[in-house]
Amino acid sequence: MIFLRRFLLPLSLVASAACAPAALAQDNSEVPYWASVRVSEVNMRAGPGEDYQILWVYKRPMLPLKVLRIKEGWRLVRDPDGAQGWVLARFLSRKAGGFVQGKDPADMREKGSSDARLLWRLAPGVVGELGDCANNWCEFTVGPRKGFVPQARLWGAGQP
Repeated sequence: MIFLRRFLLPLSLVASAACAPAALAQDNSEVPYWASVRVSEVNMRAGPGEDYQILWVYKRPMLPLKVLRIKEGWRLVRDPDGAQGWVLARFLSRKAGGFVQGKDPADMREKGSSDARLLWRLAPGVVGELGDCANNWCEFTVGPRKGFVPQARLWGAGQP
């Protein structure tokens, strides 16, 4: 029994020390930064705790959210419509998401140029995965469709 205590205690301390930097790195992110909804449903709350009122329920994976503040395992976020509230960090991803903004459809083109072949017209509110952005155009993937969209039309692109 003494042998097990001498062996397991140091082993558990090493394991917990190895996990600590990952948890600290998540909490030491500089704000603001972009995140996206990682799950199929997440609650935005009025405060950083599960006892606070639910303000919104998001059901759109990859929806970009701007993280404004960090408090323990919670993130104060702003959505594309300007609503602010708290979301559990474990339901967010650093994977870049984009949200088509504006009143008119956005052109998705074959290349990052306004004279490139038009592939699709994306309705406002469409959510997709954001790729690299260059020369005011961003790679954008919506399901099986891939192309380039003007950066100005995508909330979640550029500096937060």
